[in-house]
Amino acid sequence: LDSMSPDRARGYPLVRLQRAAHPQLSRLMKRVFDFWVALMLLIVLAPLLATIAALVKLTSPGPALFGQERIAEWGRPIVIYKFRSMRASATSDYEWTADERITLIGYWLRRLNLDELPQLYSVLRGDMSLVGPRPERPAFVAHFNETIRHYDERHRMPVGLTGLAQIQGFRGNTSIAERVKYDNLYIDQWSFGADLLILSRTAWAIIRQTAYAQRALELEIALDGLQAGLSRKSRPYQDAA
Repeated sequence: LDSMSPDRARGYPLVRLQRAAHPQLSRLMKRVFDFWVALMLLIVLAPLLATIAALVKLTSPGPALFGQERIAEWGRPIVIYKFRSMRASATSDYEWTADERITLIGYWLRRLNLDELPQLYSVLRGDMSLVGPRPERPAFVAHFNETIRHYDERHRMPVGLTGLAQIQGFRGNTSIAERVKYDNLYIDQWSFGADLLILSRTAWAIIRQTAYAQRALELEIALDGLQAGLSRKSRPYQDAA
């Protein structure tokens, strides 16, 4: 985000401080906005949510949703929900990645960011915000607090569905230190307008990513058809041999 990028002096970032870092009125606006947007999205997306839940249930054993403990503002534990994208396992709280357990439906849910939609319920409840640092599991929070400078400072604001770090590309298996830098920059320079800008860029990124995923699926189908055609053509020679 250009408007939140810090100036630098001798390589050190300079941050413009506001007179009141988080005015109560602006925080109230943030909460009211979160509540109504989350409520409207849950209503509008209800058919999609029901369809995804049915697909997850039909394609692999286990529940459609899974809950996981995460650390929220000021270190408070919360439970967030996602559509299950992996085969069930008792060790997921301690695995950073588990790609070998991702189901076919789960692959596309993650690629299109649809597995995160149930977290709108957490926003509605007030456990999360639409915009803020992404919440992490307790085991990793304890580890990162010891190994990464200023990690705990990112818990000064409500955790969110998306954030400054995510629109800069730091999601999934990317640098935690860089995420912390952007999370703390977001908190230090927070404003309600910045939230709206981050949401707009997130929406555009999802739309663009959805288009790329659709093209990838079409290409995959076309390649499968081509491979099947070549296989049929080569069969007479194989039979003759």
